[in-house]
Amino acid sequence: MPLAPRPPPPALSDAPLDPGLYLVATPIGNLRDITLRALDVLAACDLVLAEDTRVTAKLLSVYNLSKPLERYDEHAAGRTRPKALAALERGARVALVSDAGTPLVSDPGYRLVTEALAAGAAVWPIPGASSALAALSVAGLPTDRFLFAGFAPPKSAARRAFLEGLRSVRATLILFEGASRLGASLADMAAVLGPRPAAVARELTKLHETVVRGDLTALAANPALAAPKGEVVVVIGPPVDEAAAPVDIEAALAEALGRLSPADAAREIAAATGLARRELYGRALALKGR
Repeated sequence: MPLAPRPPPPALSDAPLDPGLYLVATPIGNLRDITLRALDVLAACDLVLAEDTRVTAKLLSVYNLSKPLERYDEHAAGRTRPKALAALERGARVALVSDAGTPLVSDPGYRLVTEALAAGAAVWPIPGASSALAALSVAGLPTDRFLFAGFAPPKSAARRAFLEGLRSVRATLILFEGASRLGASLADMAAVLGPRPAAVARELTKLHETVVRGDLTALAANPALAAPKGEVVVVIGPPVDEAAAPVDIEAALAEALGRLSPADAAREIAAATGLARRELYGRALALKGR
């Protein structure tokens, strides 16, 4: 049976684009991971602010788009921002993109957004790919509460102090790390946070995408993770309060059951303690039946 022909790609929208600043998420690897709305904005905007104009020019060329590009990174922001703000004041449509993923997530742009808002310009989110959320979704770790902590400091002493500040956070942690520092960083994570369950996601959505799961101690000892190539996201499970006595857990569940259903009470206590939600749900049902 012959295969059905592939449908043509959807046409770009011809709806007018309002003036303002558009924060446009771009693919983190696979160039097909761009939204149709992002293409609409890039096709209709008057100016694109790009972390690296060469990277963005390649993305635009794939979709047969050509736009004025201005470099907007930590080095060029000081001279580019006044131009962008002046363009917004004239009623221009300005798109801000990073090299990969969602703008402002460990990328420049915060000051541009705050100054644009202060000047009365409209600021629009154009959501899409995010390596932090992509890694969280495949890590196999709790997703009901998480903290994105960005990049840890490059030096070990500062990195350990940084991790100490995160040790008591009762949430899954998401960090970016440079590949060349990954081995040393995992060793510090294991030393400060202990053998928590974790995942190292590398080259997400790209040809050599890999996700390695295990506890931090095992991951730190894995020679394949000493200095891999590519972009890296580390996801670390929340702390487990092993010192919590059963009577304390039961008291917490009893209090929560006065406000919530057994399922919601189990979810709340699981987020607060790091204990398994299924086990807490069984205990909540038992308490409810007394």
